[in-house]
Amino acid sequence: MRSKLFTSHLRLHLIVLIYGFTAILGKLITLPAIQLVWYRMAIAFVAFYILIKWTKTDLKVSRKELAKLIGIGMLVAIHWLAFFGAVKIANVSVALGCLATSTFFTSILEPLFFRKKINPIEVIVGLLILIGIYLIFRFEINYALGIVVGLAAALLAGLFSVLNKKMIHTHKATVISFYEMLGGVVLITLYALLTDGGEAPWQKLSWTDFMYLLALGVICTAYAFAAQVELMRHLSAYVVALAINLEPVYGILMAWFIFGQSEHMTGGFYVGTGIILTSVLGYPLYHYYLKRQEKTIQTR
Repeated sequence: MRSKLFTSHLRLHLIVLIYGFTAILGKLITLPAIQLVWYRMAIAFVAFYILIKWTKTDLKVSRKELAKLIGIGMLVAIHWLAFFGAVKIANVSVALGCLATSTFFTSILEPLFFRKKINPIEVIVGLLILIGIYLIFRFEINYALGIVVGLAAALLAGLFSVLNKKMIHTHKATVISFYEMLGGVVLITLYALLTDGGEAPWQKLSWTDFMYLLALGVICTAYAFAAQVELMRHLSAYVVALAINLEPVYGILMAWFIFGQSEHMTGGFYVGTGIILTSVLGYPLYHYYLKRQEKTIQTR
């Protein structure tokens, strides 16, 4: 049992490494962000379809639910466009540093959608994250546009996470992802056909880009997601969420080794990013501590 738990933890951190590698692939792929996201979602759509057929999962949803899933998928597409746009405009470190603020945006949006009271601790965490963002802006002003686009990606990540939380109660995660990938492909296809002189987004693809996109769509999207869901059988949601918060750390470290000088930032950037990551990781730890305290009091 202990060996299985250890293996599950290793697999979890492998998945987080894969998530962190997403931004690396985004920089390696030479396509513009719109084509990159179209291919990612199209490949993931096919991969999820194969997985659903293999596991004999029912794909039936009502028209109303289908419309919601397609709409959320369109938000996911815009989020990825902004995220990979930040990678292209700035670099991997900036994009991942900004993405870490998605927890802050989620803490604001969740009470609005679920009519919950705002948690004072979450407000404090949010203020710390804002300080981190200020430091990044203060010392990396030359990446200002990339930071703004990266923060927009984080806001959208918080938004579709909250919306998906509502959907997960009525549908399986693979079904949700399948229809959301479809929604993203539809949105980008329509946008490209209506604004790019009728030119489809799947043109001009090199063999190297195809291999990177295949890894992005199958390994970094479909496989990582399915493996994460499977690990929930052996690990708590808290442990999984805490590990996934390390994605920016792993991604920034990998970017240093792979891209070298182009990923070296000022000290202020790392201080700001450190504050953001400490806040993001510190909150669930504090939450876990409070729960343990409650259990201790109840057992006395």
